[in-house]
Amino acid sequence: MAKQDFLVELGVEELPSKALKPLSDAFTQGIAKGLEEAGITFGKVESFAAPRRLAVRIRNLADAQPDKPVEKRGPAIKAAFDDSGNPTRALTGFATSLGVTPDQLDTLETDKGAWVVYRTVEQGKPTVDLMPGLVEQSLAALPIPKRMRWGAHRTEFVRPVHWLVMLFGNKIIDTPIMGLTPGNKTRGHRFHCPKTLIIPTPADYEVVLEQEGYVIADFAKRREQIRSGVSALAKTEAGAKAVINEDLLDEVTGLNEWPVPLMGRFDKRFLKVPAEALISSMAEHQKYFHLVGSDNEMLPLFITVANIESKDPSQVVSGNEKVIRPRLADAAFFYETDRKIRLEDRIERLKPIVFQEKLGSVYDKSVRVAALAKKIAATIGSDPVLAERAAMLAKTDLVTEMVLEFTDLQGIMGQYYAADDGEPADVAKALNEQYMPRFAKDGLPTTLTSCALAIADRLDSLVGLFGIGQPPSGTRDPFALRRASLGVLRIIIERELPLDLQTCCEWAEDNFTGLSTENTASSVVDYMLDRFRAYYDEQGIGAEVYLAVHARRPTRPLDFDRRIKAVEAFRQLPEALALAGANKRVSNILSKQGGESVGETVNSSLLQDAAEKTLAAQVDQQAERVLPLFEQGDYASALQSLASLQEPVDSFFNEVMVMAEDEAVRDNRLALLNRLHNLFLRVADISLLPAAG
Repeated sequence: MAKQDFLVELGVEELPSKALKPLSDAFTQGIAKGLEEAGITFGKVESFAAPRRLAVRIRNLADAQPDKPVEKRGPAIKAAFDDSGNPTRALTGFATSLGVTPDQLDTLETDKGAWVVYRTVEQGKPTVDLMPGLVEQSLAALPIPKRMRWGAHRTEFVRPVHWLVMLFGNKIIDTPIMGLTPGNKTRGHRFHCPKTLIIPTPADYEVVLEQEGYVIADFAKRREQIRSGVSALAKTEAGAKAVINEDLLDEVTGLNEWPVPLMGRFDKRFLKVPAEALISSMAEHQKYFHLVGSDNEMLPLFITVANIESKDPSQVVSGNEKVIRPRLADAAFFYETDRKIRLEDRIERLKPIVFQEKLGSVYDKSVRVAALAKKIAATIGSDPVLAERAAMLAKTDLVTEMVLEFTDLQGIMGQYYAADDGEPADVAKALNEQYMPRFAKDGLPTTLTSCALAIADRLDSLVGLFGIGQPPSGTRDPFALRRASLGVLRIIIERELPLDLQTCCEWAEDNFTGLSTENTASSVVDYMLDRFRAYYDEQGIGAEVYLAVHARRPTRPLDFDRRIKAVEAFRQLPEALALAGANKRVSNILSKQGGESVGETVNSSLLQDAAEKTLAAQVDQQAERVLPLFEQGDYASALQSLASLQEPVDSFFNEVMVMAEDEAVRDNRLALLNRLHNLFLRVADISLLPAAG
């Protein structure tokens, strides 16, 4: 089967820079998936994305689907022919439906009898006939939240489309798509090459665009060129380091087809403004990269990436310097204006701001969080007074001019303003660290005061929203309660805090009035414990380990984590499979005998067989050894010790009849098993682990 390269390029008006990479990835994956489903073989799949184009190249694409053998079963032989051997209506009807005569049919012998069967080979469709549909299908499935129409066209897309290239080898596939008739002509850079360019074959695509059209079509190549160009310019021109944020780099890559880094300057006086405010202003509005010196302090320099190779770069730089100056002046003005009012004097301004209609204002939330943070701080060995103070000031920067203008600076500006007000260092730091972790794998609060505030703020939201019957549902989680739950769990575990979720949630519940949901605290704890599943899944710990620990419902996250780690280590032991099976067997026996009604007091005088005497003695020894370990939370050592029970447990089940006729003997054996089972239950329900077959 012949193979050739395939290329499709959709030319558009400038695509949204943040959406360019996701659109390109989805377009590429959609075409590749369509080819796989169609059964067409292909080689390497390459994607290209620039502001005015989305393109995909498929290497070594087969020129047709493979031929496929087809077999269709008809009526049984008995029903296909009458007594005289003539075709029945069942047979002629089957043949007619296939467009053949009865003599073109075969016979299929099976163990259930003989059948009439039609066999043929279905020829694969040519690739050129299939590709337009696959391209159209992929375009229709792109993640575009809002499509637009333009002119008199009924076509819809994220931006107006202007040209289409579709080549298989050097031949054009000219089936119209999105109202465009494909050709082999693309367009170069809007200013450097405002004309059409011929793409002879798919292999020539990016070469023609780069050498003739001033377009670097490969997103990844363009991205790395920007990264290296910005870094090199910073070093050679200023002996400095450019700070390159990956998200900003993606966005800048999505804005440029022919990137040219240029360095500009701003007044040193603006460096009195917190660096984060300057960076936010430059990155958010102008897409500039900022520079730092060897001391990691911000310099009055920036690098912009132009989409043009100017004959007079100084004019481009000058224009950018003029644009950034008023923005930085605004930031400086906001900063100076905000510092005239202390944060504590802004607390009253939180009263008109609604947190949630049924849960009151941001001020109400601050009062609740302060009370809760105070209790949490006392429990973890922090200063309750500092935690309470930090909580009352926590949201005051929301009403500052700087945060109203740059919302991503909430918390950050709070820390600056608190320090400027002379607040204790722990309080100032907590105003920023209350939001940590902001996302998966983000850092955690560094002080206990920050931890107390971060936990209290999240628990207040969780308990409040659950209490009014508004927990997360499906994909709807407007208050990010899933993220809040994982944040609390991470802080408690990784900072090793001795907190009980049930107690903390009950404290939070006590701060509310008029919650409509019963057992709110317990519902929140159950919800949070369920979040552990994904937390441990990311660490490669199996669901069965999580379920074994979750069955015991430990409500102290640090304790939960220690049990998980202990059970995971136990699961690796050679004795684990047999003991899991034994626990499962014991659990089934006990549940049939009334479960909790079975005691665990063993009468040694009723022990008859050697195997049960040995097991009883071993259980006594283990209980004496592991109970102190349980009290210390050393579950790993305890399970390691209990693993030695495998042999006596196996011997017991092989040699002893649990359900003896003598009721006293039977109850004594059940008590022994219950005692054994309860030792393991001090850690987890081991019966939920995979057992030996």
